[in-house]
Amino acid sequence: MKILVRWLLLAAALLLVAYLYPGVAITSFGSAMIAAFVIGVFNTLLRPILVLLTLPVTLLTLGLFLFVINALMFWAAAQVLDGFAVNGFVAALIGSLIYSVIGMVIDVAMERLFSRSSAA
Repeated sequence: MKILVRWLLLAAALLLVAYLYPGVAITSFGSAMIAAFVIGVFNTLLRPILVLLTLPVTLLTLGLFLFVINALMFWAAAQVLDGFAVNGFVAALIGSLIYSVIGMVIDVAMERLFSRSSAA
């Protein structure tokens, strides 16, 4: 149940990113759900490999290169999907930053909500 709610909220977060930033476009909520799923799969499977391969650059930039990796995951998802579009790398960087901040807010809110419901 928790993962389904998180998925729906992250899809809504993608719609909010598209609303807030014109460099990101999503055609429908269904497209947002698929995009949230694909971004999640990319972050689960590809991101750890990229982080490991770029570890020297990440250390040299004091971790700032991780923003580039996040933008690449966001941009790659847009390249794979039809209903999700990102206008270039800068748009992917800004969109991924907004999406990450909203995702952190969702995670904190869900942790508080589900920790209260399980304690009761």
